[in-house]
Amino acid sequence: MITAVIRWSMANRFLVVLATLFAVGWGMWSVKNTPIDALPDLSDVQVIIRTPYAGQAPQIVENQVTYPLTTTMLSVPGAKTVRGYSFFGDSYVYVLFEDETDLYWARSRVLEYLSQMQGQLPAGVSPSLGPDATGVGWIYQYALVDRSGQHDLAQLRSLQDWFLKFELKTLANVAEVASLGGMVQQYQVQLDPIRMINRGITQRQVTDAITRANQEAGGALLTLAEREFMVRASGYLKTLNDFKSIPITLAADGVPILLGEVADIRRGPEMRRGIAELDGEGEVVGGVIVLRSGKNARATITAVKDKLETLKASLPEGVEIVTTYDRSKLIDRAVNNLGIKLLEEFLVVALICALFLWHLRSSMVAIISLPVGVLVSFIVMHQQGINANIMSLGGIAIAIGAMVDAAW
Repeated sequence: MITAVIRWSMANRFLVVLATLFAVGWGMWSVKNTPIDALPDLSDVQVIIRTPYAGQAPQIVENQVTYPLTTTMLSVPGAKTVRGYSFFGDSYVYVLFEDETDLYWARSRVLEYLSQMQGQLPAGVSPSLGPDATGVGWIYQYALVDRSGQHDLAQLRSLQDWFLKFELKTLANVAEVASLGGMVQQYQVQLDPIRMINRGITQRQVTDAITRANQEAGGALLTLAEREFMVRASGYLKTLNDFKSIPITLAADGVPILLGEVADIRRGPEMRRGIAELDGEGEVVGGVIVLRSGKNARATITAVKDKLETLKASLPEGVEIVTTYDRSKLIDRAVNNLGIKLLEEFLVVALICALFLWHLRSSMVAIISLPVGVLVSFIVMHQQGINANIMSLGGIAIAIGAMVDAAW
């Protein structure tokens, strides 16, 4: 068969050259569009289910949330392993699927089974899926620093949560922007039990009163002078005085009892379970960029850097963005090193072929077939969704020796 292929190629040289040029063009396009990363993604196809259960002990979380979820997820098609973890106020369930399972198909199956068991969970408990990422999706991290001291940690955290996070999530292939450190601001209502007993107020009454007071309501349309006016009641709580003025119930003399009479209301930080610190200089606020599964890490990091450079002009005076982790440096070093080694192999092969064959046209067979073979391998990699990393490029480098033997 090899003899027949050689004879056909010699008889149809124009078609062979045309096919080679087509393969070279397709290969160069594949090289440009193949995702690039430093490390191969060997992680399992997994879907993470996070379920907050505020204020509950791990054993309660295990009995009422984690156990029902794990037993239900065992029936998901393609699931091979289900792992549950219970923490204070949080439940995590990891559903691992068989190899070659499509991630988004797996996520849709998990959502179907979650919808079936929603009624088995405690009231107010709502599970949610983690980002569509893998274990190697952590590609970039930055810190918000204010060395001038004009902004505290609460303001930096608000800047991260309500500005930078939303802007960065609009980028293609960014699955999640996680926030670290700082202080999450809250309106805190601290009830005084003595004052509540004196006025006959229960905690349930306080909770219901706050819920009723923090609502918007819409009405019909009112037509005046051939113009339509929308009727609405604005009731969102915005200031501390709004909280203090919430009526809870009526006293015996008909005077309303306000929330400020039975509680101390203030703005304060949410309880923290950890901090973010930078180089021993003190606490900072950080952000972590998580890559969507199977996407181009190098291109995504470049887009994140460009976006951050644009956003720096909108930051308050004194606030700066410091890069704390950047995988693109590792990617560039790995790819450049392997690229140099491939070029060295090409040159050595060309020199050896020229010296031993001592015939230019014969040596060109091996010299030309090597880069064409590498480009064809990139075509196959791109079609199969394999990214260019240390292992795949290293395999190409090792295969050059076998390609030379075949060409000879």
